[in-house]
Amino acid sequence: MRRRIRALAAAFFALPLSLAVAPSAHAADPTTMTSGFYVDPNSSAKQWFAANPGDGRAPAINASIATTPMARWFGAWSGTIGTATGAYVGAADHSDKLPVLVAYNIYLRDSCGGHSGGGAASPSAYATWIAQFAGGIANRPAVVILEPDSLADYGCLNQAQIRERQGMISGALSEFNRQAPNTWVYLDAGNPGWISAATMAQRLHEAGLRQAHGFSLNISNYYTTAQNTAYGNAVNSELAARYDYTKPFVVDTSRNGNGSNGEWCNAGGRRIGTPTQMGGGAEMLLWIKAPGESDGNCGVGAGSTAGQFLPEVAYKMIHGY
Repeated sequence: MRRRIRALAAAFFALPLSLAVAPSAHAADPTTMTSGFYVDPNSSAKQWFAANPGDGRAPAINASIATTPMARWFGAWSGTIGTATGAYVGAADHSDKLPVLVAYNIYLRDSCGGHSGGGAASPSAYATWIAQFAGGIANRPAVVILEPDSLADYGCLNQAQIRERQGMISGALSEFNRQAPNTWVYLDAGNPGWISAATMAQRLHEAGLRQAHGFSLNISNYYTTAQNTAYGNAVNSELAARYDYTKPFVVDTSRNGNGSNGEWCNAGGRRIGTPTQMGGGAEMLLWIKAPGESDGNCGVGAGSTAGQFLPEVAYKMIHGY
């Protein structure tokens, strides 16, 4: 009830939006329907802490990482996807908190990087999966980050596959608009060191950005918030000049406290960044990649697999060394 009261109050007192900003597909604002961000009780850091309470690193990892709101990633490992997303947003809704979910199952996922390769078996399989993902959320408030790297990672796709991917993403956005009216969906736009702002604006638009609430930046990377804000503004300048609209954006700050050293895969010497919050130069600063989770068999995570929690990496990231 209290989130509905907040939503009504926000709608009543809201000022008109700038005409330069393309309106969201939904009228509802999930941030006004909840009382803060949801802390995943089963995050990898939380699970490690529960299993290792006597470890000398445990208090710092619990205090600085495990209790910070961050995204939960969903893919083939999630089981029946509608049940999985439904259970997660249902638990958050019961606590009156806003969950952040990542949809990470696009056909030919990570086709260039390879460490997180996989995804749905076909475009049609993806369409079914993402429709069930959205259906599980239904009318409960949520934030969804849609398919990290999917638009930046075109280098190993041919033109037919690129068009196929654009269709999958556009179809996914349509499903969220149809089935999840209180969800803000952010279409991923890579990071400042990957694709030019002009090219990314074109890719976002061609994949259906008008249907999304906004776009996301810096997922699983290390660029500073200032660098991402400058890049996001540049993308919006291109969108405005070429397509006559702009969109809000969010930045992954989970590992950008020391900025980037030019490496992307388990870079050493990095540091956790600003905890999840509204504002901060973007619409939201979010912990999307969980600190301490490996990017794959590389860098300071040599010998690990993508997604594996590495307590020593997490501990060093808290202190920045």
